Amino acid sequence: MKIIQKDQLAPTIVRFVVNAAHIAAKAEPGHFVIVRHKEMGERIPLTIADFDRDAGTITLVCQGIGHSTGEINELTTGDSFLDILGPLGEPYPVKKLGTVVCVAGGLGVAPLYPKAKALAAAGNKVITLMGAQTKDMLIMTAEMEAISERVEYSTDDGSLGYKGFVTKLLQDVLETEAVDEVVVIGPLPMMAAAMDVTRPFGVPSIVSLNTLMVDGTGMCGGCRVTVDGQTKFACVDGPAFDGHAVNFKEILQRQPFYKDQERKALHTCRLEEVI
Repeated sequence: MKIIQKDQLAPTIVRFVVNAAHIAAKAEPGHFVIVRHKEMGERIPLTIADFDRDAGTITLVCQGIGHSTGEINELTTGDSFLDILGPLGEPYPVKKLGTVVCVAGGLGVAPLYPKAKALAAAGNKVITLMGAQTKDMLIMTAEMEAISERVEYSTDDGSLGYKGFVTKLLQDVLETEAVDEVVVIGPLPMMAAAMDVTRPFGVPSIVSLNTLMVDGTGMCGGCRVTVDGQTKFACVDGPAFDGHAVNFKEILQRQPFYKDQERKALHTCRLEEVI
């Protein structure tokens, strides 16, 4: 699976265009893949951020947070992933709804883009709201502007657009526009907060729980989530769900469970590199 293009989107975020004709032929918005960059490499789930059936390519966006994602982001044009499994997950159902508000928090724009692109192609009016910590962490802005009727930005430090959380922009749009659906993808606390905003308006709201996935095939149970009182798995039943039915309180309580082990693993790997 050869990398034919690499772009540095932000200090820790890289976009890869990869030759993967069989995956591109079946990919739909909402699908993801599992990548392994070397023989002993960790299996990493990455959303298909775009695909080109004619060229036989898929686009992946990776943020180098842990040891494995850091190594992946060191790959360059001409290098290859050892293997890529996919497409996986359930595709997002694209329909002509009317006005759809697409809300991205940080890296969430990568899985949001193919959905927004398909919604626009289906004849919907797409309003995009993008939030990040700083202007430098906003990615894929040109791509989102190209398929949206308008794009609004927020940054925590005020370096671009509204100073504050993107959920405030969402509140403002819902108070002034007739909205048929809201699609929100980003960090779990941001998605939970967005559902608190949309719920009083009674607007159908979709979230994507990509951040919960570990194994990617439903075997490990790490992406377990309660939706409308029933146990679901983000990787096989999602990653898109009715956001108003998701038990975010449960997810947020469980999310930091392995934080100490992850920190220890990253520290050990870096120590071994020094030695």
